[in-house]
Parts: sequence; structure tokens; C-alpha cells
Amino acid sequence: METHLADFIRNTQAGREADEILRKCVHCGFCTATCPTYQLFGDELDGPRGRIYLIKEMLEGAEATAKTQLHLDRCLSCRSCETTCPSGVHYARLLDIGRNVLEQRVPRGAVESLLRGALRQLLPRRWLFGPAYRLGQLFRPLLPEILKAKLLPYRAPGPRPQTRTRTQHARSVIALAGCVQPAMAPGINAATARVLDRLGIRMIEVARAGCCGALPLHLGAEEAARTDARRNIDAWWPLLEAGAESILFTASGCGTQLRDYAHLLQGDPAYAVKAARVSLLSKDVSEVIAAEQEHLLTLLDGTPTTTARKLAFHSPCSLQHGLQIRGTVETLLGAAGFVLTPVADSHLCCGSAGAYSVLQPKIGKQLRDNKLAALCADQPGAIATANIGCLAHLQSGSALPVRHWIEYLDARLAVPVAASE
Repeated sequence: METHLADFIRNTQAGREADEILRKCVHCGFCTATCPTYQLFGDELDGPRGRIYLIKEMLEGAEATAKTQLHLDRCLSCRSCETTCPSGVHYARLLDIGRNVLEQRVPRGAVESLLRGALRQLLPRRWLFGPAYRLGQLFRPLLPEILKAKLLPYRAPGPRPQTRTRTQHARSVIALAGCVQPAMAPGINAATARVLDRLGIRMIEVARAGCCGALPLHLGAEEAARTDARRNIDAWWPLLEAGAESILFTASGCGTQLRDYAHLLQGDPAYAVKAARVSLLSKDVSEVIAAEQEHLLTLLDGTPTTTARKLAFHSPCSLQHGLQIRGTVETLLGAAGFVLTPVADSHLCCGSAGAYSVLQPKIGKQLRDNKLAALCADQPGAIATANIGCLAHLQSGSALPVRHWIEYLDARLAVPVAASE
């Protein structure tokens, strides 16, 4: 694609990157076949190719309008188009550049600005989000449906999750706690710690680390995302220097952001090298456990064989398109004795997409309902996924339990042998 970028961006780092990405696009349109919003609307501007043209025009100096804003806002950032693209177009990075320019050029209405600002301030701050979420759970029956749907049902507190290892293992990994997951589903990292403990790996959470930066980045606050990245790197660096093997994440949406730290901070002389190392060492929990699969199989041999449970696995876009991890979780669940049901159109987004389901509720709900129909078609007993946002979004429309896959694996390993006697 021929480009003539405007003076305001041509010689900047963002401009050079955008120019390189735009020139890779050959207009083939393969991306439209796997774009969730194009499938819904059939509008070229609601597909990747059309959005690329809108961004190109804006970067070449054309006026950015409310129409540009509408169609870029409707993008889920699911990156399915990147998986499909034969030319290797880095659409997600181009979209971030376009959205950043758009935020500076097209003002938003007061209500929308207030909502987006509230999301930027509330969601990344654990100390603020946690109490607010628990309060919402307690008063869930009194809330309007639009808010009620965003809350997982309140459950009376049980015994405190055992996240500490039983022994001081020689091997250790750092775990990202994240911003919303500790309040919404604290059992995920607790289950991960127990599974890793059985595999001889100590899991460490660092209190000073927080939001990965994905939420502010996709809401147009790029500098806030860099601030989050620097804080996390500072929190983790002493443990990395002391020998921690990797930075583990249990939310694949956070994982795509961690892997992008090298790019996000490439222009920061104080953090570029450290960010590159963090990106290199960031691993999804499935990758860490898959590397110990032989040990895992030995542990599974020591637990009773029970009737296999049918699970439908929802592979989040961030896992299969962002991280390019496919089949790993499915293999681990199969090894644990679960039977995975077929899921049609498994490449399509569930509609969660970070804050998307809040900002675009009608589209998010339609995509959720489509995804649940596909997941439940073969009548599974439960649904597994790998990202907290997808988990909460799917659960809001499902009568079946939706859990992180590591929780099912943890429960399988925890079955006492005596139960089969």
C-alpha cells in the first residue's frame, strides 16, 4: 500500500512504524472473513481492511471524524485478522497508533468521556476495584441488569485459599496477580500455586506489581500503560536477578501486554533492555505446565480414574491470536481425563475484549450469545477458558459454570486416591 504520511507523524517513531505496517497491506481482504464485527455488520469499515484505510487517511492528514471514531471503537482488538493475514500486517499496533491520534483529534461526549475515565481509574487499581466489586456482589440483586451482568455471583467466603507452597522449591516463577482477577476470581492464582507446587515450582506474587497496562493502552492512555509497565518491571527485577525462571500469567489478555513490553518501552533508555527481558521471560501458565507434562502425567497416575467430564474450552483471542498458543491447554486437559467438546467458529471473539463489553454492550452481548451457543452445542457439563474477562463475560449469560482451566486441573490433581477405593 502506497503511503504519504503527514508532517505531524512522518518522522516520529509511531509514524515510521505505521508506515511500515501500512506498506505490508496488499488489500487482499482475507482478514474480513475472520473479523467478528464484519461478520455482524457486513460493512467494510467494520472490518480490518476498512479500518486500515480510515487510519491511513487520518495519518496522511485527512480530517478525523466521528465516523472514524465509531468504526475504530467497534474494533475488538481480537487480532483474529493477524492470524489470517498472509502478509504479516501488525494490525493491532497500527490500531493503537490510530486510536492514540484519534483521542487527540476527536472529542468525546461528556457521558462517554466520564465512563472511559472511570474505567481507566477504577479497573487498574486493585485497592479501589476490589472493595467496589465486593460491594457490588453483596448488593447484586438490587443493581440494574447492565451492572448485574458484569458481576460474578457472590459466594460466601470459604477457607482461605492455600497459595503458599508446602516446601521451599529451588525453582521459582513470578506470577502476575493483575488488577481485576484477585477480586473477581481469587481461586485462579491459588489453584495455579497448588499445581506448580506439585510440580516442584514455587510461585511468587509481588504486591507492588499491578495492572499490566492493557486497559489504559486500549482506552487511549498510552503513557499510563508505560507507567504501569515500568512499575511492574521495577517490582519484578530483583527476583529475576535472583534467579526466577519466568513471569507467569494466568490471564492471557495480560499476557499479550507483557509480551509487548519490549515494544512499548523500546524508546526508553532506562527500561528498554529490562523490558525486552521481561517480554522474553513472560509465559502463559499453560506453557509452564506443558514443559512439565511428563511430571504432570506421573502425578495424574496417582489419582483415581473417574468418569470423564465433558468440557467446552473457549480459547480467548488473546491466547490463540495474540500469543499464538493453540492446542496446549486442550492437550493438558485431555491428559487430565477431560473430554473436550467440539466448538464451531472457535476463532471468533466472545465479545469481552477488555472494557469492550462495557463500552459496546449490544455488540458484546450478541457476540457472547453466539459464542455460548457454539460452546454449548454438544452439551458439555462446564466451560473452561484462560482469561478472566472472557470468564466473567461468558458466565453472565451461561447457566453452566465457567472456570479457568487451571482450576479444573487443580481439582483433578486434588482428588484423593482413597476416593476410588
